[in-house]
Amino acid sequence: MNSVRIVGGEFRRRVLRFPDSEGLRPTPDRVRETLFNWLGQELDGWHCLDLFAGSGALGFEAASRGAARVLMIENSPRVLAALHENHELLHKPAAVEIRRGDALQCLASVHDTFDLIFLDPPYHKGWLPRLAPLLDKALKADGALYVEAEHEIESLAGWRTTRHGKAGGVHYHLLRRATD
Repeated sequence: MNSVRIVGGEFRRRVLRFPDSEGLRPTPDRVRETLFNWLGQELDGWHCLDLFAGSGALGFEAASRGAARVLMIENSPRVLAALHENHELLHKPAAVEIRRGDALQCLASVHDTFDLIFLDPPYHKGWLPRLAPLLDKALKADGALYVEAEHEIESLAGWRTTRHGKAGGVHYHLLRRATD
């Protein structure tokens, strides 16, 4: 099993374990620290959607920092089982909901709006252009979008990059609604 640790909040230093799976790249500690510095350390009351939950690092980190709701979507049965085990390890935080499903179908059928959506899809599979048209209805007017990609992104549909970083081969971005 692979592992990653939660870097801040209530579950700080807790280790999450997850299996090898094609396309699964947990967001490194340093990148998560940067992201939560950009957002502010506390996410009290936020509603978050993690469409490619994978290791759970982003979703559990958001819950650790006070998010009121974190909906984690994962399609791989083995990875999903590890998410449930990590949920159990953290004493089943009520804010976390884990579902098996396809990211595109989930986003198309979601009736809620979120303050923050995490998009860290497998690379070179064309996920971002397919998801982009569905983002507007799923994010609150002042919501944010966090995207990891194999290349730099200046904009995505009606969203513009406000912060960007690079760690190894990973480009990470914080996007906000474009205001022209």
